[in-house]
Amino acid sequence: MSDVLSITPVREALADFGTVMTETLDALLPYPTGPESGLFEAMRYSALASGKFLRPYLLCTSAIMFDVPGRQYLRAGAAVEMVHSYSLIHDDLPAMDDDNMRRGRPACHKAFDEATAILAGDALLTLSFEVLAGAETHPDAQVRSDLVAALAARSGGAGMVGGQVIDLASEHADVDADLIARLETMKTGALIAFSTAAGGLLGQAGGDVVKTLETFGFELGLAFQITDDLLDVEGDEDDLGKKVGKDAGAGKATFVSALGVDGARRRARQVTDRALSRLDTFGERADELRSAAEFVLARRS
Repeated sequence: MSDVLSITPVREALADFGTVMTETLDALLPYPTGPESGLFEAMRYSALASGKFLRPYLLCTSAIMFDVPGRQYLRAGAAVEMVHSYSLIHDDLPAMDDDNMRRGRPACHKAFDEATAILAGDALLTLSFEVLAGAETHPDAQVRSDLVAALAARSGGAGMVGGQVIDLASEHADVDADLIARLETMKTGALIAFSTAAGGLLGQAGGDVVKTLETFGFELGLAFQITDDLLDVEGDEDDLGKKVGKDAGAGKATFVSALGVDGARRRARQVTDRALSRLDTFGERADELRSAAEFVLARRS
């Protein structure tokens, strides 16, 4: 019961935040006009779907610790959600994970077509950097430059994209827990690490603080992905909005395949505890980040 009580406020906060983030994204995304309207429809279809908005929520929660103005952190949060949406569009493609459903409705390439889905993902990725580079995101050009550089690093070959490459190469292979940790930290943890660190960047909190928040995010991202692995075995399709059991069917390397359900659950708890310890230096200011970490571990979707 205590776990339920501890995560319920986060679930409610995410629901309220989702309304604000949807409005922010709606204002930033192009409206479908002109001969390229099909592209814009696909971008909006994916980015405005009923997701959890966990990454922008973490970014905004981190930024509030440093009294960052709302307009700034909402724009940065929208940028990270655009990157996340792009990654989901491309992950669902037949050449990748070959998923037909996303968030309880047809994946982008099914609702439109594969070419449009690829281009919609490309356009969301590039729009995210345009948003971060805009003067409204922060008055200091160096801060905007740092945000762009950090998101590029965490989204590319040394981060999310590199993790996807390892993931695809590991299918039906004998992979140990260390490599699984690496691919999951890169594929999922890198973007979450940017999200938690970006609050410190926006607040000009200093290099040591940003590094601590980034480390917290990497570890939280690993816990998130381990929980995802568990949900693919134990989750409910209606709650998840996608098919379960696909990891095993595709021969994917996961902590469940390497350690079993109980071992994966223990690892997720260990990683979460390690992440939480990073927040000790922030005292009560980080209570909402702590609650978010527990939510990640206990979530059912």
